[in-house]
Amino acid sequence: MNTTDFDRFFLNDSGAGIQSFQQTILETQHLLSGFYKDNSDAYNGLFPTEIETEINELSLTSSDGEEPLTVLKDVMEKIVRNSIHVSHPTSMGHLHCPPLIPAIAAELIIGALNQSMDSWDQSSTATYLEERLIKWVSNKLILPSSADGTFTSGGTQSNYMGLLLARDFFCDKRWGWNVKVHGLPPESHKLRILCSEDAHFTVKKSAFQLGLGEQAVVTVETDEHKKMNTAKLREEIERLRIGGLFPMCIVATAGTTDFGSIDPIQEVAAIAQNHGLWLHVDAAYGGALLLSKKHFHKLTGIERADSITIDFHKQFYQPISCGAFFVKDRANFKYIAHHADYLNPENDEQDGLVHLVSKSVQTTRRFDALKLFMSLRIVGEKNFASMIDYTLHLANQAAGVMDQNPQIEVCNVNPEINAIVFRYTDAATDSLDELNTYIYKKILHTGTALVAKTKVKDEVFLKFTLLNPRTTIVDIEDILHSITQFAAEYENRGITQ
Repeated sequence: MNTTDFDRFFLNDSGAGIQSFQQTILETQHLLSGFYKDNSDAYNGLFPTEIETEINELSLTSSDGEEPLTVLKDVMEKIVRNSIHVSHPTSMGHLHCPPLIPAIAAELIIGALNQSMDSWDQSSTATYLEERLIKWVSNKLILPSSADGTFTSGGTQSNYMGLLLARDFFCDKRWGWNVKVHGLPPESHKLRILCSEDAHFTVKKSAFQLGLGEQAVVTVETDEHKKMNTAKLREEIERLRIGGLFPMCIVATAGTTDFGSIDPIQEVAAIAQNHGLWLHVDAAYGGALLLSKKHFHKLTGIERADSITIDFHKQFYQPISCGAFFVKDRANFKYIAHHADYLNPENDEQDGLVHLVSKSVQTTRRFDALKLFMSLRIVGEKNFASMIDYTLHLANQAAGVMDQNPQIEVCNVNPEINAIVFRYTDAATDSLDELNTYIYKKILHTGTALVAKTKVKDEVFLKFTLLNPRTTIVDIEDILHSITQFAAEYENRGITQ
């Protein structure tokens, strides 16, 4: 076989490569546009076993290759049609945003260029664009000139990095111990991380991955608004130190997963400073408020954090994955830096070459910064701010409507960001958990909407996460009407499941 026979499989300067690329992209564009033009639901309601059966019917490979259109039609029928459609106004279950069109276009360019963000000679221009966007976000957060950061796969990786640096910084300053060289010190079992009881699960996950165990995480009580109680925080720090333990880090949450609550960052920062503790702010959810003049004050104090998590694939409307991790002092990246002669030799840095792998726990990494860049340029900061402000207004409006309904219990009548936790209540029903679980399943499998199910004090609640600026109060009212119908159906049929 002549090597030119492979031209049609790659984007290149050959006629066959260009024609194949244009044809495949055009057909994909046509099929997707047609689907979204006619799509009326966030989900088609199929049960998991039905979808599994359809996927199992797909051929995974072919001997000699098939026509792109044949495969694309299978993808549309079996995969796209059965997917969760996050761009639909009634998709409001999770922190799962509708992606912006400029960012979708950027994904095509990212895939075509296939840059790897670890070394300069694998990314070139991408290196400098990422660095500029990190600086732009740092300035928005009012971080000092010493600040730096890196794009990540999302909050899990960013939180892990924050706690990794906090651990190694503490061991270095307290005991002069180099964890990178010597591993964990003998006293490591006494290290403690403090966070609110509503902090993200990745705090505990990171702790055990870092060799400290979940026992290293001490949860602090929250107030009636699900914010960290700073009086309890002070008590816990004192209790730990009296017990011979070593608090090393406080994690403040700017936007809890369920309630969107923001801890009193300014107060927590003062406590961390007074006790010489690393402060990590998990703003994976709430970080987008940096774009809002109306709500940015809710992040007051974040500029005092030693490290920060922000997810762009939440309310920056970027396709997954797209997150970032920031440090107040770039010198602290030394705790994860490693030099390899074939990748990022030290003399390259002396020559002015930038190798971003020195700031990341990843090696191969996507050029996700391009998505944010194209979105900021095409959408504009004012429109970003308007979209965010609208969703927060909608959440308050919706919570007010729901609070007027005597059969709906709203946990957060004044939502801090755009999440509302609630449940349907009915005195005639023995089990509210069963009732709300039934409602959740009916909403999903009738294709009515996509809402989330969670627990508050071990009881089942439902949740709206209103990230989509195309969602209206009419959409909310229609879903609430369906919820009332499903509740009546549950009671009338005597169903318990």
